[in-house]
Amino acid sequence: MTKYVINGENKLEGSVDISGSKNSALPIIAACILNGGKTNLYNVPNINDTEGMLEILKNLGCNIKKKGKKICIDSSKINKYDIDSKLMNKMRSSVIIVGAILARFKKASFSYPGGCEIGARPIDLHIKGFRKMGINIDESTGYIVGKCDKIKPTEIQLDFPSVGATENLILVSVFTDGETVIRNVAMEPEIEDLQNFLNKMGAKVSGAGSNVIRIIGVKKLKEISYTIMPDRIETGTFLTYAAMSGGNVEVCKCNTEHIIPILTKLEESGCRIYNEKNRLALIAPKRLKAIDFQTLPYPGFPTDMQSVFLSMLTVAKGTSTVTENIFENRFKCVSELSKMGAKISVLGSSCVIKGVKRLHGTIVKAADLRGGAALIGAGIKARGTTVIENGDFIERGYDNIEFKLKNLNIDIKKIKEHVN
Repeated sequence: MTKYVINGENKLEGSVDISGSKNSALPIIAACILNGGKTNLYNVPNINDTEGMLEILKNLGCNIKKKGKKICIDSSKINKYDIDSKLMNKMRSSVIIVGAILARFKKASFSYPGGCEIGARPIDLHIKGFRKMGINIDESTGYIVGKCDKIKPTEIQLDFPSVGATENLILVSVFTDGETVIRNVAMEPEIEDLQNFLNKMGAKVSGAGSNVIRIIGVKKLKEISYTIMPDRIETGTFLTYAAMSGGNVEVCKCNTEHIIPILTKLEESGCRIYNEKNRLALIAPKRLKAIDFQTLPYPGFPTDMQSVFLSMLTVAKGTSTVTENIFENRFKCVSELSKMGAKISVLGSSCVIKGVKRLHGTIVKAADLRGGAALIGAGIKARGTTVIENGDFIERGYDNIEFKLKNLNIDIKKIKEHVN
């Protein structure tokens, strides 16, 4: 069990390098199964979710060697197609591996994935797409078993632009005999990174970044090296911490094109932002202004930034309104922020935040990854000491966040407690 202890009222000052993208690394690690050989990945974030995905690959028979942020994955000796349920239950993103296993072996056995409880997030879209491609799905045993003699190319219309379903259907399509067309797909940058990775391997995927993706099947894929793109949510998180604390920070090794909605809202709140290629500088005002925003699929405002922004707005001048359109349980941090003096009213899928001048430190609990990050922001701003319990959620998606914050003038420490 992990705790974070923060002595507040320090401003973020200095420079921070952004790590590789969590939401890009996970599907790319899964896709390493496809070439049946060695893949060298660079800039892989050191987080619990990537460790979990690598553990699944090891369990399947992959050989994995790590050196810093470089990981070599050898999938030539995979010896089974059933995914361990305990490993899969640790995180939602584990379902992405199913498409790769089905593509390579034409069969897969798996359980429903776990992860943060931020909403229903059913995998119906994945299953529906698999069935459209001729894969027989049996859910009668408590496990989900997919089998087929041949995966057939087809046209698929997603009911909702799900990131996970888009990635899974791309992966399962790479070896078909013909062209698969997927419409109403997610347009996130992480989908483009997966496309670039697969195409470097020798796949023929096009359209990522638009709402239609086309995959022309190939016979085999080759061994490659690839560098994971920077994490846009980590970028936004550090900028938001700087804004909330009244700080001045430079964020390096980022992709500024991926976070335009975040930058726009930070500027609306009164921040000055200087934007150069792969580098951003933010200077916060003495006090932020209240703003309104709603989450939307990319290129709209990202749901993964909603909790952190909500935390920031608790100390803005005026009243803000936040509307969550993606996940129904993404206001879990509200009760914990309220313990710190925040004034927030939840009304269905929206919440109204009446800004206060000061938060106060206390003991709070993270209930999910991004909610945990929101509590860190509140702890940085608050007067006194904040203890954030259930910090394991935060470690799922932020690479050494306490070390980066220490280097930015924040008094924070991580405590590991062993539970019997």
